[in-house]
Amino acid sequence: MASQKILALVMAGGEGTRLYPLTADQAKPAVPFINGLRLIDFVLSNFVNSHIYQIYVLAQHKPRSLIEHIDNVWAPRSRHPEFFIKVRLPERGKGTGHFKGTADAVYQQLDLIRQHKPDLVAVFAADHVYRMDVQQMVAFHRERDAEVSIAAVPVPIERASSCGVMVTRPDGQVCEFQEKPERPAPIPTDPGRAYASMGNYLFDARVLIELLEETHQRTATDFGHHIMPHLPCKQRLFAYDFMCNRIPGVQPYEERGYWRDVGTIEAYMAARQDVSGLKPRFSLVNHEWPVCALRYRRQATKLEDRAIGGNDQAIVRKIGRTWRSAQTLRV
Repeated sequence: MASQKILALVMAGGEGTRLYPLTADQAKPAVPFINGLRLIDFVLSNFVNSHIYQIYVLAQHKPRSLIEHIDNVWAPRSRHPEFFIKVRLPERGKGTGHFKGTADAVYQQLDLIRQHKPDLVAVFAADHVYRMDVQQMVAFHRERDAEVSIAAVPVPIERASSCGVMVTRPDGQVCEFQEKPERPAPIPTDPGRAYASMGNYLFDARVLIELLEETHQRTATDFGHHIMPHLPCKQRLFAYDFMCNRIPGVQPYEERGYWRDVGTIEAYMAARQDVSGLKPRFSLVNHEWPVCALRYRRQATKLEDRAIGGNDQAIVRKIGRTWRSAQTLRV
């Protein structure tokens, strides 16, 4: 079967107010994580390792540090016309000069999508910590003859109200999408958990263009709130189970299907702990599926000191001390 042309759009416009003060001067995807990495490096590494090389980063809120990071770390190796990682800001000539939501951000790229003429468009979140072979999701999408696929991960039912939740048939087809429901629908075979959206979408390009043009007429601006809940009635919508994704080089002691949305300070500090130690839940050392930004920074002797500004580094350390103290008190 012939390979398909894939265009990647990385949603990096979020303010990340719950991560303040780390987001006081920068967007959430640009927040320093550990060892010189920023949150956006995980999704960009997943695309590059999956041989998806045409990537646009859609930025908006305080984008300077994000632009500098991509220019300094990623752009130097992406100068081939078929391999690029570029930042796109809202166009002032279109509407209000900002993105009103995730769907509006992609709507503002319709000319770009038409120019590249991809078969598939991958719309992925920019601020999660995980490894994923996107080509396995593409294979799932093609096997099911899907028009839209959503990466899904099982989460405890008590935490699912903060997510988009999917009700699926045995073959993965979505029959209902609930955005942040008060009473999330459980997985039929696992009543203690629900299928949560990871915010990673795969669209047939034709379907995406038609969807955005139609929904723009009714001022629908967000995928999770305005578009996905209506799709089961209109399109062949499938949930791709992230737990089926297999990454080479993962060690036996690592958590299977590790994925974290680090949207709060507590989740952020917990994820930093997860990558630390001799047997971490999620190891940053994987030569078969590297977090590429680490490789590009080999010249730095102290990665974190050079990659994170002094003010950011001091804030991270202070938050870390506060968080560890709180954990001790809880115990």
